[in-house]
Order: sequence, then C-alpha cells, then structure tokens
Amino acid sequence: MLVVQRVFRAKRTNLHEKYDYPLEESVSRVLLVRDRPVTPTPAGEILLRYVKAIRLFESAALSELAPQPRPGQPVTFPIAVNADSLATWFPPVLQQILLRPQTTIEVISDDQDHTVSRLARGEVIGCISTDPHPAPGFIAESLGVMTYRCCATPAYAQEHFPNGLTVPGVLRATAVLFNRKDALHDEFLNSVFGFPIERYARHYLPSPAALLEAITIGAGYGLIPGAQCEGPMHSGLLVDLAPEHAVDVALYWHHWELEPPMAREITALIVEVASHQLQAPLDPEALYDELLDFFQDKLPFDQEPRLGTLFVDPATPAEASKPDSSDTRSASPKSKPDQASP
Repeated sequence: MLVVQRVFRAKRTNLHEKYDYPLEESVSRVLLVRDRPVTPTPAGEILLRYVKAIRLFESAALSELAPQPRPGQPVTFPIAVNADSLATWFPPVLQQILLRPQTTIEVISDDQDHTVSRLARGEVIGCISTDPHPAPGFIAESLGVMTYRCCATPAYAQEHFPNGLTVPGVLRATAVLFNRKDALHDEFLNSVFGFPIERYARHYLPSPAALLEAITIGAGYGLIPGAQCEGPMHSGLLVDLAPEHAVDVALYWHHWELEPPMAREITALIVEVASHQLQAPLDPEALYDELLDFFQDKLPFDQEPRLGTLFVDPATPAEASKPDSSDTRSASPKSKPDQASP
C-alpha cells in the first residue's frame, strides 16, 4: 500500500520550482511525461493499471466487511466498447450493470481495432477488441463473430451498381464510414476485388444510427451490422450489394488476468450475453471433424484423409490418373518419345 499512497504524488518545497518524486525514485523509472496534458510513460501505465486493480480489490474487501452500501461511494468500472457493439448486442450487458447498486460504469467508445491500447494504458479494466492476442498479464476471451453486409437502397444500387459491385461503381459512389480509424471498408473492397482501392468518396458519421440513416436515405452505401440491416433488407428498404462477401469480425473481451471479484462478474456477464447474441466463431478442428464424418463412408477404414484429399473422389483409382504406359507422350517438356531406329 505504500506504493499506492505515493502514486504520482509531487511535493513542492520552499519557493523554488523544485519537486520531489519519491515514487519515481523508489522504482528508478520516469512515470510521467511532464507536458500539457500530463500523461503516464509506459512504466507509469503499468503502475497505474495495478493501482486501479488495487482500488477495486479494496472496494470489494470493504463491501464484504460492511455489507450495507455506503452512500456516495460507488465503485466505478471503466470499459472500452466499440460503437457497433453498443448499438446491437451490448445493451443487455449495460442494463444489468446499470441496475447494480453502488456500481457506476464509464463506457469509452472507440474503434474495435484501437481499444487494446486503452487497456494497456490503464484507462479501462477491460475492452472489446478484434485482437485475439492478449498482452502479458491479460486474457482475451472469444465473444463471437459480428457479421457486416454491404448495403444500399435499391435506387442507389441501380444508379451506381447496375451490374453489381464493380470498381468503376466504387469510384463513382460515396461510401459511408464510421470514422477515419475505420479500416473495415478498405478490407472489404480488398477482399472483393483482390487489390486495395483507396481513392473513393467517403462520408464519416461516428454513430451507428447516423450511419444507417445516411444509407437508408440514399446518401451512400456501406457496411452495416447484420442485426441492424436485417429488418430493412427484409422490408426491401435496403439491398445487399455483395451477398457472397459478408464480412465476419471476430470479437474478444480483453481483461486482467488477476481480476477483482466485481470485475470478474462483469467479465462473466459480457461473455454470457455475447454467447447468445453473437455467432459462434468458426472452429477449424470442428470443421475438419465434420468433413471427416461426411466422407467416412467413402474412404477405406484404415485411411486417414488429409484436407487436400477430402475433395478427391476416393472411388477413382490412383492409377487412372497416371498416363498409359503405352502412350509415348509426356507432359514434361524435358522428355521426348523414343526415336525409331534408322
């Protein structure tokens, strides 16, 4: 607790601009970037993260010692959540947290590709991210997959994409993106055409509701979460411009490996709600087992198939694919038929 009591404490002495930083001296590290605004250094981020964890553990211990809630002293849980999750599957999580007594929550909305940095800096106790790899001291739990579809109104699609989603159409049309951090649309175009496209017009609307509204009024086209576009597509208000190119984004909940009890309850709540609201991620091993079961009756009982051979008809003898020995022709340019003796 001595470290906690010293955190970022500066003591001014005499009338000179002289400060004493006992915490930095004790850890032999610079903990603050003394600029405007003051920000923690990488070493300070590590310490700040542990200080916040200790405060949560302290609040949990005091709540067990004194079960009666202390008015005016709630425990605050800051978390980072991407905007599309907030607009679709995350509200049931918020509802249960907001109704908890003596608990307050701070939700920081950011792009799902940039939330992990907030966790590393100690700004939040957990975050939703697309990164499956946790940093040391953290855990990344799979939540599921959000599916996005590229949508536009029928009139907009007829005007700009009469022959489907094409490169000339993309260069003529206007895309609707969330913000400048949003790289999902660029990745989508790259997956459709096989090369990046950068020079196209863009609207930036940092609100899922505003983005959906802009597309439904015919101001452009863009990627919309399936939970939001399913209804408008069913009613004919929107059409899918690339039905065969849905974008699946896998989400992960990053949190401390050593969590206070109340933070652990929030983690369990998020994982549970996500399991009912999001699609289960594709498991390669499960897919292999499913294919193996399908082809099991077509393979010899002692043969273990490889993924590369699952789609070869096992009833066809291997010798059938070999050239006839009586045929003197060869596919190899280095081989020539025998020349007749003079």
